[in-house]
Amino acid sequence: MPPKPPSPPVLSHALVPADELAGNPTRTAIIACQLCSRLRTYCKGIGEIRRRAYQDHIYWARPVPGFGDPKARVLILGLAPGAHGANRTGRPFTGDGSGDFMYPVLHELGFASKPRAVSRNDGLKLRHAWIASVVRCAPPGDKPLPQEIRNCSAHLAREISDLPRIRVVVCLGKIAWDGYLAHLLHIGVIARRSAYVFTHGAEYTLPNGLHLLATYHPSLRNTNTGRLDRIMFTRIFLRAREIAGVA
Repeated sequence: MPPKPPSPPVLSHALVPADELAGNPTRTAIIACQLCSRLRTYCKGIGEIRRRAYQDHIYWARPVPGFGDPKARVLILGLAPGAHGANRTGRPFTGDGSGDFMYPVLHELGFASKPRAVSRNDGLKLRHAWIASVVRCAPPGDKPLPQEIRNCSAHLAREISDLPRIRVVVCLGKIAWDGYLAHLLHIGVIARRSAYVFTHGAEYTLPNGLHLLATYHPSLRNTNTGRLDRIMFTRIFLRAREIAGVA
């Protein structure tokens, strides 16, 4: 039996600048969510202490919504914001080593207008792609608790429902993979997660016609050790571009 859906997110609009709440209601709900007290406490604390290199930065320190092309055909799904990356900048994979590895590849293949992502106001645009994560707040040690992933599943479901043209989902790492499979199980697209095994380069055609691709996460841990290199990563997105039918 599919797990019981999480309670509606706890919202606190008073904590969020009015200009950041304008527009998409899904974005509004994500930014204002207060459901996971452990994560909210951690993110706020990181934003107050700040890393030495960012002492003059005002940290976002809130849940991070996805961003990209509303007509996207490729959904890129990560784990969670980095403590000094997206938790600082307010945009996925922006201002950290994972983004420094990923965006040059997306730019080379035509998915991103620039090869670097430094802030949410840097003018970078995505084409045919949307980037999100299964957890919207930075977790201690990059390890969200199972309940925190479940709590965030409602945000993922809403964001996916806003992207009707998606044809390919690229999961960056096993936690993103498992989170997306949990979403598919909950909405009845798949009967069991065990039929979909995570390995780098794994590819499945889902019962609803979407294609699911897997890659190791572009974390510094993986890229610095050679577990994931640029050629490996590029091949995944070349395949995603081919399936999505975009150039």
